[in-house]
Amino acid sequence: MLVILAVVAGWPLLRTIWLGFTDANTLKLDQAKWVGLDNYLIHQDGKWYGVLADPVWWHAVVNTLKFSAISVSIETVLGFGIALVLHRAFPGRGLVRAAILIPWAIPTVVSARIWGWLLNDQYGFINHVLMSLGLIDHQIAWTADPSMLMTSVILVDVWKTTPFMALLILAALQMLPKECYEAALIDGTHPLKVFWRVTLPLIRPALMVAVIFRAIDALRVFDVIYVLTGANERSMTMSIYARQQLFEFNQAGYGSAVSTLLFFIIALATILLLVATRVRLTED
Repeated sequence: MLVILAVVAGWPLLRTIWLGFTDANTLKLDQAKWVGLDNYLIHQDGKWYGVLADPVWWHAVVNTLKFSAISVSIETVLGFGIALVLHRAFPGRGLVRAAILIPWAIPTVVSARIWGWLLNDQYGFINHVLMSLGLIDHQIAWTADPSMLMTSVILVDVWKTTPFMALLILAALQMLPKECYEAALIDGTHPLKVFWRVTLPLIRPALMVAVIFRAIDALRVFDVIYVLTGANERSMTMSIYARQQLFEFNQAGYGSAVSTLLFFIIALATILLLVATRVRLTED
């Protein structure tokens, strides 16, 4: 298994890192020449060049971090609420559980395309409903208006991936020991206090796993934003920026440097999340 992982993951990663130190062109990879750190940062003719000197790159970094922080936070809260509802017994619970998973089961490209039609400023269903209800007096360009662009993308992502968070949290809730709740019921403990003192601490490890998995996925987001907005600089993420350099500009060396930075940023974010959310199982 380690050999297979080294072949399918390790070798491509090492090759990408190596290409980041060359002037490789996508059409002529065999003619790549070593340029050192020039793709990352170089001072030439009184100016700085490279990925780290490109304001578009830094804007993409900010967009990615903003998207990840907001979307994961909303999805965690909504997923927790949905999981608590589905954890309780009520008629038709199985049907509701299946329905909740539908957005997550739909391929991201398909759901993004559907939402692109729904949010269209000319014939979109969202504008039609809001205007019929009198909530807006003009059509809104959800995916074109700079002030609404990122909000629209985040809402679509929340709709798509909240079921994932709800599913993981629900699985944790299903495994909680009933004895704790029976004891709290006998003692007459307030339900809100039971939630903060019993439920939340017990499912914290599973909740942190869900948050970390979702954060990693959000940091490398590509498809939902690219389908909705294309390579728009106002909504561009690190993955879209890397794709643009690699395939649209044919700069394999520069694009590989961007991909390498993306890899290390995600790795650093993952390590920080693991350290920040570490659960202490024993007391000193």
